[in-house]
Amino acid sequence: MNLWKPAYFVVISAGFREVDGDGVGLEEELLELVRANGLRMIGPNCMGVLNTEAGVSMNATFAPASAPPGRVAFMSQSGAMGLSILDYAENLGIGISMFVSAGNKADVSGNDLLEYWRDDPGTGLILLYIESFGNPRKFVDIAQELTRTKPICVVKSERTGAGARAAASHTGALAQTDRATDAVLRQAGAIRAQTVEQLFDYAAAFSNQPLPGGKRIAIVTNAGGPGILLADACEANGLEVATLSPETEQSLRGILPEEASVRNPVDMIASAGAKSYQQALDYVLRDPNVDAVIASFVPPLGIHTEDIAEALVRTNAAHPDKTFFAVLMGQEGLPAGLATLHEAHIPAFLFPESAARALGVMWRQKERQGRPRGKLIECTGDDDAVRIAIERTRAAGALKLSEADALRVLEAYRIPVTPWRFVDENDAPSAAAELGFPLALKIVSPEIMHKTDYGAVRLDIESPEELEAAIPQMLEEVRRHFENEPPRIDGLLLQRMAPKGQEIIIGLNRVPGVGPMVLFGLGGIYVEALADVALRLCPITDVDADQMIRDVKMIKLLEGFRGAPPHDLGALVDTLLRVSQLATRHPEIAEMDINPLISLEDGAVAVDARIQLTDG
Repeated sequence: MNLWKPAYFVVISAGFREVDGDGVGLEEELLELVRANGLRMIGPNCMGVLNTEAGVSMNATFAPASAPPGRVAFMSQSGAMGLSILDYAENLGIGISMFVSAGNKADVSGNDLLEYWRDDPGTGLILLYIESFGNPRKFVDIAQELTRTKPICVVKSERTGAGARAAASHTGALAQTDRATDAVLRQAGAIRAQTVEQLFDYAAAFSNQPLPGGKRIAIVTNAGGPGILLADACEANGLEVATLSPETEQSLRGILPEEASVRNPVDMIASAGAKSYQQALDYVLRDPNVDAVIASFVPPLGIHTEDIAEALVRTNAAHPDKTFFAVLMGQEGLPAGLATLHEAHIPAFLFPESAARALGVMWRQKERQGRPRGKLIECTGDDDAVRIAIERTRAAGALKLSEADALRVLEAYRIPVTPWRFVDENDAPSAAAELGFPLALKIVSPEIMHKTDYGAVRLDIESPEELEAAIPQMLEEVRRHFENEPPRIDGLLLQRMAPKGQEIIIGLNRVPGVGPMVLFGLGGIYVEALADVALRLCPITDVDADQMIRDVKMIKLLEGFRGAPPHDLGALVDTLLRVSQLATRHPEIAEMDINPLISLEDGAVAVDARIQLTDG
């Protein structure tokens, strides 16, 4: 989409939708006028736009500072954030291609800007400060393609989700706004910065250095402590501390004091000056086992930070194809040293953790470039049967499907379910004979959410006699939990005991301001306590589903742990795709849990399901 073909204008003035009341109607009237005349509008309630492209050089903002030209495009919903990044850009060596303060986004949206910057040869990195997703699904679709060539770094405010509705399911509790935001950005291939400081760090890294060819990192320092901190931080950010070649170690031994350590991290000790830094870094950067280097310096007495900075500049110039960072600690000569490095396009950080974190996101961006695209796969399912179950529930004045109807929905979408019968006390013996033992027995009541908390479940019933004794015992125990008024009991659910396997939860939730999210994770009674889950915005592709499974810590159990056979990951992918399609085709479903879904060596089978409808 070419934003700049029609005439466009910027509305800086406030007093529109952001103040509610008459402002809402005023903004609608303004937008109608814009579109009626074939125009495009940025704002209202914004700080303006800036374009440093040669031949344009336009600054239509009221920012006191301009910005050096470069390849970083920045969109902000906050004018103050825009002022901040323009103010810091020159000091951090960040060159701006275009800056847009979007304001209320009445016409031109963030997604419109992404489409423009995708095709803009003058933009190589995109920074976003957003307060809300206008159209999350469109954002994911655009960004998944865009981030194959251009990184997107995002800061999103409103992280607490204080306004989110109360959840009626495990998935609803786990898929709240901030966790959903993380999931959407990951699905889109974007990088989330948790703070504005991190956003600046990432911008300095991406806009000044090439992406690392791999994740093997070498560290060169004049102090052991920062070297160890850097090594730890690199490992924590998904990087590897490289093993230097014997040739590199031998070359280092020839130029460094006997007390120095020539293994990675290379500790040249405090006496190392500019010459030592340049020689040591030259050897390390030549090492084929090294993909990127972080040079760390703590100023001792008699050695000047700016001299070291100049040595780092010469070294980087001799090895332009390898990613090169610096960490300058202490106060002595710091401003001059940082200015020298920034001017030479070397990202320089004050702390080891910041450098490792920025290098880690650069490596993840490199990995994303080679990711498969994924396909949307249409699954077979009986949508009429799903609608019947939903209509039956609404006709009864309820929002939660009965357990029987929830299982019928799964069966309608070809999700395997352990054989079951919904019965009363009198029908239980004959149903048990049909199903076969061992059986599970559950009380069905809309007032009991977590059955194990109320004694509403009996497992491993082996005979008709055990069943006959279990029913009155269980009913009596449940009633004891409700002192004032006994719960409404609709019947009993008899179910053949599921085979032994790994308990999984798969669910969906419609997150306000985001959309329908599908969830995968460790199931059973500890699902919320451990929160080992992954989320994606629907509809998901086969690649999304596979990545969700690999994102959780329990993947080690599913792949086969300590000699155990691997589970059928294909069956889990299939179930995720079916739940995603269910969410897309049936927007009346607000929340759903399949918990547990038993993952097996061959297939997967659902044991229990809970489905909550929207109240509209």
